[in-house]
Amino acid sequence: MDILKKFSLEGKVALVTGGAYGIGFAMAEALAGAGAKIAFNCRSEKHLETAMKEYKEKNIDAKGYICDVTEEVQVKTMVESIENDLGIIDILVNNAGIIKRTPMLEMAVEDFTQVVSVDLVGPFVVAKAVIPGMLKKGHGKIINICSMMSELGRETVSAYASAKGGLKMLTKNIASEYGQYNIQCNGIGPGYIATSQTAPLRIIQEDGSKHPFDNFIIGKTPAARWGTPEDLMGAAVYLASEASDFVNGHILYVDGGILAYIGKQP
Repeated sequence: MDILKKFSLEGKVALVTGGAYGIGFAMAEALAGAGAKIAFNCRSEKHLETAMKEYKEKNIDAKGYICDVTEEVQVKTMVESIENDLGIIDILVNNAGIIKRTPMLEMAVEDFTQVVSVDLVGPFVVAKAVIPGMLKKGHGKIINICSMMSELGRETVSAYASAKGGLKMLTKNIASEYGQYNIQCNGIGPGYIATSQTAPLRIIQEDGSKHPFDNFIIGKTPAARWGTPEDLMGAAVYLASEASDFVNGHILYVDGGILAYIGKQP
C-alpha cells in the first residue's frame, strides 16, 4: 500500500467558508496542495478581490463567491454555483466565524445572537446545503472549526464559547446521523493562533513589554508559543482525506498541548 495516496485529494472539490484570509486561507492552501479544487466565500466584493489576488500569488486556482453563511437562500445558491463550476462538493470546511470580546453583563443580546448565528447556525446551514450532494456521491468530509472554547470558558467570550460548544455537539450529531452514508464529520480545535483576529491580544505595550495575555498564553502552552495558521494544515488534509475514513465525530485539538497542561507552578 502507498500510504501517501491515502492523503491525496486529487479530483476532490473543497469548500472553505471564510477562506479569504487567516486560518481559512491556510487550510484552503493545504487542501489545494494535496490536489483539491478550492471554493471559498466572502461577504463583500472588496474581500473577494483581495483574496483572489492572494490565491493567485500562491498559484492556487480558487473560485470565490460572495455569500453570507447565515442566509440559507444565499448558501443554496452558492452551493449550486460551485456544483456547476467545479462539481459536487466532497469536502466542506466550516471555518467562517466571528468573536466579540465583551463581559457577559455588558454584552447586548443582539451581539450574543450574532456570534451564535455566524459560528453555529452558519455551519448548520452550509452543512445542510452540502450533505445532499455528498449523499449522491456516496461519500463526504465535513470539518467544523471548533475551538478550545468548546471545552473551556474564559472571561469576555460567553457567546463564542457557547457557539463553539454547540458546534462541537453539532459535529458529533452530523457524524451520528450520516456516518452510515460514508460521511465523516470531525472538528479541528485550534489553540491560540497568531492571526489578525487575535492580534489585539499580542500588541506590544507602551513600555515595550508583551501584552499580559500574550505572556499568559505562552506560559500556559507546553510548546511555549502561539500557533500559526500553517500548524493547522496537516490536520485539515488528514481529516479531508481517505486516511481518516474511520474517524468520525472527533475533535482534533491543535493547541500546542494547552488542554493537557495545568500550567507552571507559581
